[in-house]
Amino acid sequence: MTPEEKQQIERAAGRAGMEVSKWVLGKLVPKPSASFRELCADLSKSNNPSFILAEFNDFLTKLSNSELEAAVSDTPQSRLGPYLSNYLAAMIEQEMTNRGLKTPGWTKKILPLDEPVFASELLSLRLYLLTHSLPSFRRRNIFVDSSVGARV
Repeated sequence: MTPEEKQQIERAAGRAGMEVSKWVLGKLVPKPSASFRELCADLSKSNNPSFILAEFNDFLTKLSNSELEAAVSDTPQSRLGPYLSNYLAAMIEQEMTNRGLKTPGWTKKILPLDEPVFASELLSLRLYLLTHSLPSFRRRNIFVDSSVGARV
């Protein structure tokens, strides 16, 4: 990199009111990817993941196809437990399938849950959930009646 190029970068970062490293990273990593990583980090630290999962729902549905593909292409770096890993993977698989897009390979590496998890503790709802859960969730042993783009 020439000194002139370095000065151009420093000036551009200054105009944006950012540190050079943050400005460069913003150019190298598309915003949807950064938002995806931030949501994954929030999910890994959350005491109430349902709120973060709702944010994921909003995030995934508002992206264009190319933004969605870019955002979810890399394996999340945040440590998520088996349930949240499966739930997130199922949401992404469902949204990609709905749009006719290829599911990222990392989702297939997440092993399904050993025991089924139901969205409700009511025994009377279990048969309904067993028969109405979306395939991406059912494959992962998670039984819910709504997914990306819908809210209960």
